[in-house]
Order: sequence, then structure tokens, then C-alpha cells
Amino acid sequence: MKWHSLVCDFDGTIATDGIVDEPTCNAIQRIHSMGVKTILITGREFPALKALNFSLHLFDVIVAENGALLYDVLHDEVQILGSPPPNRFISELRHRGVEPLSIGVSIVATREPHEVTVLKLIKEMGLELQVIFNKGAVMIMPPGINKASGLLAAFDFLQLSPHEAVGVGDAENDHAFLDKCGFPVAVANALPAVKEKAAWVTNHEAGAGVVELIDALLRGEFDHLKIKLSSR
Repeated sequence: MKWHSLVCDFDGTIATDGIVDEPTCNAIQRIHSMGVKTILITGREFPALKALNFSLHLFDVIVAENGALLYDVLHDEVQILGSPPPNRFISELRHRGVEPLSIGVSIVATREPHEVTVLKLIKEMGLELQVIFNKGAVMIMPPGINKASGLLAAFDFLQLSPHEAVGVGDAENDHAFLDKCGFPVAVANALPAVKEKAAWVTNHEAGAGVVELIDALLRGEFDHLKIKLSSR
């Protein structure tokens, strides 16, 4: 198989309501045992991800906080890729009643329609922050940090080429990392815009779609495809 790595989004892709079912775990284990490097990429904060009943050891590297944190699974080491959010910004969001409000190492997350308050406050404070959307979630990130930057850091860490990577996702924030993968895939439940840019769309949704993809990869069904050259 010419594809050297598999990059999977979490929510809506391998997981449904935070749960990765047994067939999906088994499929990821199968392709990992064939020597394919596996990378999990998610907007979730790392402690929240670790708290789930889910085996992180299915993956070589985990990119969390939408690209702001890199976790080396084998050596249990965390690398911070983004700067922390300003305390005054967080305090003012709380003062203005923005709930829910989740604070990570670099990410600040809430839900729509609070993007109106968030964008107004960023402008008022003159902050250099970016807002990224994900199926109703509103993520406030340091400039230049997204799933693409986090994935490139993972590729560098693993000494892999993005051109030989298969990526699979479903939502707005997945555009960035899918664009870096040689073979971008959308699961059947992905947003129309994600499907439009994908090289292939699964017939099944979420985890079942990932199993479908992995089975096809192991059969060599995509080995004949010309690799899409992404920009670093």
C-alpha cells in the first residue's frame, strides 16, 4: 500500500457522541498493524479526550485543540504548539455571560450564537485571535494555529510526507488538514462543502465510513490514484 499514514478527525468521523465503536477501533488497529502511521486530529481539549473510554494507543500521534497541542502517544509526551489565551479576554467573556465556555492550553471554545460576542470582544480588545467554526462549535485560536499547522507538525515529528497521507473528516475545521493530505476523504455525514473538496466520499456515516475506507485501503483500491500534491 502506497499510503503511509491515516489521519482521522474525531467527532463525527471516528466517533459518534464521543464514542468510538468496536468495529472502528478494530479497523484502525488493523491498518496500524500493517505499518501505517495513524494520527488523530481533533478540536477537543486533551484532558477531555483522555477522559473518554477510548484507546489512545490506536494512534501514533494525537493533534488536539484544533492544532495547538501535539501528543506523542508512545512516550506520553505533550508539545504545546500555540500560545495561551489572554486572561483578560477569558474574564470578559465570562462577564458577558458567554456559556458554555471551555478553556484549554491554547483554545477557548463556546457555541453559536456566541460568535457575535466573541468577534465583538476581539475587536474591542485589539487582539490577534482567529475564530474557527465546527458544526455549531465556536473555537477561538491563536493566529496561524489550525488543524493544518498541527498536522504538519505531526508529519515533521513522524518524518512523513503529507503527500502520502490519507485524511478523513466531516466538518468546517477539517478543510485545513484535508487540504494537506494526498488523499482527502469525507464520511457520508460530512458537510456538503467538505464532500465537494474530497477525493472520495464514503457510503457510510462516521465510524462505519472509516471502516469502509480502511477496508478499501487494505485491499489496495486506491493505490492507483495519483497523489494530490498539497502545499506545505
